Amino acid sequence: QVRLVESGGGLVQAGGSLRLSCAASGIYFKINAMGWYRQAPGKQRELVAGITKGGSASYADSVKGRFTISRDNAKNTVYLQMNSLKPEDTAVYYCNARVVLKYGSLESDYWGQGTQVTVSS
Repeated sequence: QVRLVESGGGLVQAGGSLRLSCAASGIYFKINAMGWYRQAPGKQRELVAGITKGGSASYADSVKGRFTISRDNAKNTVYLQMNSLKPEDTAVYYCNARVVLKYGSLESDYWGQGTQVTVSS
């Protein structure tokens, strides 16, 4: 029903930048909040940044001032601009969307397949 496709991960040196994108497609009524999560080896998945449909953003303390989340509602796409990357940012990054499939139905969580971000020291 809903598919999230991420792109933009890769290998970068410490201090570098990457931009992740996540495009939603499928049949649904609307997308509410979107966000980015990450999971490092041996650790739990954690919220990195979230953004409401209206554009209000929130960030984990560990990325404030370095990462910026944005979205283009016309393209059903959310972005994560990551600057001043650190080795501890290394993880698989997952896109999340809270989707209302039909008018009047509750939100459902959808996830992308994940994209690897590796920051070398």
